[in-house]
Amino acid sequence: MRALVAAAIGLAAALALVFTVSAVGSPPGETSPKPLLTTVPGPKR
Repeated sequence: MRALVAAAIGLAAALALVFTVSAVGSPPGETSPKPLLTTVPGPKR
């Protein structure tokens, strides 16, 4: 019986966390104006 209560409490906590994150929303994302390096720089001479 204790395991069932613990599982119910854990499920309620997980759902509360999911609903809280959903209500807050995601932060606005912006892309960087600088391009990413796609190749490894060669050895210095």
